[in-house]
Amino acid sequence: MHIFNQSIRDQNFVQDPYPFYDRARNLADVVWWEDFKMPAAMSHRAVRMLLSSRDLGREPLKTPVCPAHIAEWQANETNSMLELEPPRHNRLRGLVLRAFTGRKVAATEPQTTALCHSLIDQFPSQPFNILNAFARPLPVNVIASLLGVPNDRCDDLLMWSNAMVAMYQSGRTKQTEIEANTSTIEFTEFLESYISHRRMNPKTDLLSDLIAAEEEGEKLTGAELISTCILLLNAGHEATVHTIGNALKTLLPTRHRDVTTDLIEEVLRFDPPLHVFTRFAYKDIDCFGTKIKKGQEVACVLAAANRDPAFVENPNIFDPLRKPKQHQSFGAGIHFCVGAPLARLEILIGLKTLFGRCPNLHIVETPKIRR
Repeated sequence: MHIFNQSIRDQNFVQDPYPFYDRARNLADVVWWEDFKMPAAMSHRAVRMLLSSRDLGREPLKTPVCPAHIAEWQANETNSMLELEPPRHNRLRGLVLRAFTGRKVAATEPQTTALCHSLIDQFPSQPFNILNAFARPLPVNVIASLLGVPNDRCDDLLMWSNAMVAMYQSGRTKQTEIEANTSTIEFTEFLESYISHRRMNPKTDLLSDLIAAEEEGEKLTGAELISTCILLLNAGHEATVHTIGNALKTLLPTRHRDVTTDLIEEVLRFDPPLHVFTRFAYKDIDCFGTKIKKGQEVACVLAAANRDPAFVENPNIFDPLRKPKQHQSFGAGIHFCVGAPLARLEILIGLKTLFGRCPNLHIVETPKIRR
């Protein structure tokens, strides 16, 4: 297996990883990424194969040892749909899909549009951080409403979510872990209290549906209910936040303002919100000439797959008129992002409203990437 040496903490890599991805992909479809200490799929065909294969999954074959200072965070993860395989995964995913039918996603459009205008109305006259003023509050308010959680707690939800999601970012430290564990405890306590209230006052939202499923028995346990709510609130806004930020970084210098569904797909292909997602091999696998051993963890580099020249022509050029192909930004297989339709709608409405209301919006300071 070809060895790829590249520190994920190198600031040249952090700010623009794509030349490094190109170098790794030129070595082979799958390389040994020394910094991750695991094989990394770099080509579109390899990533697609590994994400779609039932010979790999999110659950490790051996239960990892959990340090005491992240016990609550880990306990929540073990009940998360994102970390599970069938049959538990299928049961939880089927329940969650109730919130993301075409009808329910489309029904969020008026609220999303109104929220965009409200946020823009509050923009200061001086230069400001548009992630904090627009990209972050938009999706967390939408997913909170869809789930049935009070919108006046969105600041807390963002704080807890950011701390928990930091566990998946490079540069994770013990302090990161402690903060994630504390946030998990606080998030869980809030949900337990609110679920108790909602049991007595059910409504037509996803939380009420999930509570009903739990009360019917065998469909959802109490721990799964909490973990599913946390997952939806965390994952339900992360992709939208980062895609809006990436879109503005790419589009504002070009002055391109014609926002279409094709443009959104190109934004997602060109610079996806999540670059790496991992799987565990459940048997020995041959991936285009590379042997992956049973039990081994594998990194699927989604961002590298999206810029594979075997997938699209001129992959490192952002083309707003490019017709979309099957990029990997939302994953593939049974773990394909369940909230993708909602994220796409939020990004479309958000950018359209933003450009319509703020035609002179421009970058005043070079954006810095955090991964």
